[in-house]
Amino acid sequence: MADPKGFLTTGREGAQSRPVSERVKDWNEVYVPGSLLPIISKQASRCMDCGIPFCHNGCPLGNLIPEWNDFAYREDWGAAYERLHATNNFPEFTGRLCPAPCEAACVLGINQPAVTIKNVEVSIIDKAWESGNVTPQPPERLSGKTVAVIGSGPAGLAAAQQLTRAGHTVAVYERADRVGGLLRYGIPEFKMEKRHINRRIEQMRAEGTRFRTGVEIGRDLKATDLRKRYDAVVIAAGATTARDLPVPGRELKGVHQAMEYLPLANKVQEGDFVAPPITAEGKHVVVIGGGDTGADCVGTAHRQGALSVTQLEIMPRPGEERNANQPWPTFPMLYKVTSAHEEGGERVYSVSTTHFEGDEDGNVQWLHLVEVEFVDGRLTQKPGTERRIPAQLVTLAMGFTGTDVRNGLVEQFGLELDERGNIARDADFQTNVPGVFVAGDAGRGQSLIVWAIAEGRSAARGVDRHLTGASDLPAPVRPTDRALTV
Repeated sequence: MADPKGFLTTGREGAQSRPVSERVKDWNEVYVPGSLLPIISKQASRCMDCGIPFCHNGCPLGNLIPEWNDFAYREDWGAAYERLHATNNFPEFTGRLCPAPCEAACVLGINQPAVTIKNVEVSIIDKAWESGNVTPQPPERLSGKTVAVIGSGPAGLAAAQQLTRAGHTVAVYERADRVGGLLRYGIPEFKMEKRHINRRIEQMRAEGTRFRTGVEIGRDLKATDLRKRYDAVVIAAGATTARDLPVPGRELKGVHQAMEYLPLANKVQEGDFVAPPITAEGKHVVVIGGGDTGADCVGTAHRQGALSVTQLEIMPRPGEERNANQPWPTFPMLYKVTSAHEEGGERVYSVSTTHFEGDEDGNVQWLHLVEVEFVDGRLTQKPGTERRIPAQLVTLAMGFTGTDVRNGLVEQFGLELDERGNIARDADFQTNVPGVFVAGDAGRGQSLIVWAIAEGRSAARGVDRHLTGASDLPAPVRPTDRALTV
C-alpha cells in the first residue's frame, strides 16, 4: 500500500489549470503541462489501506487502483504502468474524459475529499509514453480468423486491440474520414488533444489492426457482404440518435444538434476548415442541456468568440453535497463546475424551452422559456414566468436515444432490439445472429467511456471464444451489469 498516514498528512490537490484569459484564446488542453508530476506521488500516498477497495466497484474496468497508487507513490513508474494497462487499453483517454465514478466510490471520500485517482492514472500513462514504455504488442502467431469491427470509438478500438493481440486479423470500419468516433469529433480539443488518439492508432497499426475510414456499413458496404468476408463482426457504432426538441421554431436556421456543431470545430483543428461552417463568433449562444456535452458546447462557444453563452437545464440545480438517496459509494448527482463553466457564461436551471422566434430571413433570434417545478412528481410550468432571451445560435445537447438505424444496419443484419431500442445481446455480447456481436453504446445505450472500453474488452472475449472455442482474454463486465455508480 501507499503511505499509511498519507490521507492524514496530505490534502487533495489537483492539476493546475491555465489562466482563463490564456486558454480561451487557443484549443490546447486546459491544464498546465507537467503540473501533476511534482505532486502526484504525494497524491497517490493518500490511497488508504481501506481493506475493501470500493473504487474497484466504481470502475467498470476493474482497474487495480490501490496497486498502481502504491507504485506511483514509490515512483516505480514502470510497474505502475504495467498494472494500469492490465485492465485498461487507453488510460490516457479515461484519465482525461471519465467523470471518475471510482473517486465517488473511494472509501476516503466518505468524510474527506477522495483520492485524485484520475490524475494519478493520467500521470502514469503520460510518463509511460514519454519514457517510451508504450510499445506495440503484436501477436506471436495468427489464428487465421478475421474480424470486422464497426465503429472506432472507445468500444470498437478496445475490442479491435484485444482481438488483434489474440492473433485474429482485424479491420475497423469507420464512417467518418478519421479514426476515433466521438473521441475524435465529439470531444473538444481543449479536453483531449487528438495527438493522444493518433499515437494509439499508430500503435494499433503496428500491432496489425487495419483501419477503413469513410466506409459506412449498411450504406457503402452491405452488412450481408461484410458478414461473408469475415468470420465475426463486432458492432460498436454507438448510440448516435440525438434527442430532439419538437417545439415551434425548431426549423429555424441556427438551431443545431450539438453533434452537428462540435465536430466542425474539431475539423478546424484538423485543418479541414479555416473557420467552422457553424460558429458562435459574435452571437448570443444558448445551449440546451446541462450535461458534459452541453459543457463542451459552452467551452467551444467561448473559444469562437461568442457575445454571451447561456446554458439551460430543465432539472433543478443539484446540491454540492450528497443527497440522502445517493449515499456513498453511489455516483452522486452534484453541482459540477467544469473548465468550460470557469470561463464564463450563465447557467439557468428549472426552465423549459417553449418555442424559438426568428427574423424575416428564418434565422433564430430569440428563445422563449418558462420556469418549471415538480408538482406531484411531474414537471409543471409556473404561470407568469415566461420570458425570452437572445439566441442567434442554439445547440441541443440533451443526450441520445439509441442506435442510429437509418442506414439499414440493423435490418440488413436481421438484428433484434431490446425494449430500450438498443441491439439485444447474450452473456457473450453476441446478438441473435451467430457471429455478430455488439459492444458499447449500441448495446448498452448512452454511457461512460469506461463502460465502452469495458464492453469492448468483454465482447472481444466473446468473439475469441466463438472463433476458437476458448479464450484467455479478460471480460470485466457482462451485458446485464449495472454498477452502483451508474
